[in-house]
Amino acid sequence: MDLGLKGKVAIVTGASRGIGLSIALELADEGCNLAICSRGEEALQKAAQVIRDKGVEVLVVAADVTQEPGAKQIVDQAMAAFKRVDILVNNVGGSNWKPFVEHSDEDWQNIIDLNLFAAIRMCRRVVPLMEEQGNGSIIMISSIWGRELGGPISYNATKAAEIGLSKNLAKELAPKGIRVNTVAPGSILFPGGGWDQRQKADPEGMASFVKANMPLGRFGRPEEVAGLVAFLSSERASLLTGACINVDGCQSYSLI
Repeated sequence: MDLGLKGKVAIVTGASRGIGLSIALELADEGCNLAICSRGEEALQKAAQVIRDKGVEVLVVAADVTQEPGAKQIVDQAMAAFKRVDILVNNVGGSNWKPFVEHSDEDWQNIIDLNLFAAIRMCRRVVPLMEEQGNGSIIMISSIWGRELGGPISYNATKAAEIGLSKNLAKELAPKGIRVNTVAPGSILFPGGGWDQRQKADPEGMASFVKANMPLGRFGRPEEVAGLVAFLSSERASLLTGACINVDGCQSYSLI
């Protein structure tokens, strides 16, 4: 299916590996030019070369979008390079598996910056540009553990807040031609990721986790998230805004 994304410009945060890299590659397959960022320069450059092999332009920006200067840097450089931003994928995120009583104020602030304020700061920079263009698509990568109980407490709380942000933005920006949606992955396995580390540390425990929680009998793959993101980025999803869509192999339990 041709999604009509050829020549569009997408910013993908946290794109050096895992879900973010798969999203960038999927968009590149559809002909999108990419501005990618993460904090690690070396891994980002390696990712960029793989994306460039798809025949698209790639801007690499080593920046920390959990802070305002980093968000400004990636958006300013994307505009300088491409003159527009059609798609924003807010993929940066993470977790802290401490119990509640062990979470300091600093721990909470770090997770809030990572899972919520990174998206807020990127949207604040990109929305005025999309308003001027009269169109755009913003996609938040949240989690099934933002839709229902699960995961570490600070992760659960901030991912739920990200979904709330997305829904409210969708309603506010719809009259301006900008769509905002959320993708909620389940447990996704990729090299170096959290589930990969847990699987290596406790293969029997992870096998039991999969049996108890994954009806398909396996973890999800990053490219299975990426395919949905590419669709939501396109005009094929022209009536989809304000949605939160699970990609979890029926791992979650919520009816909504």
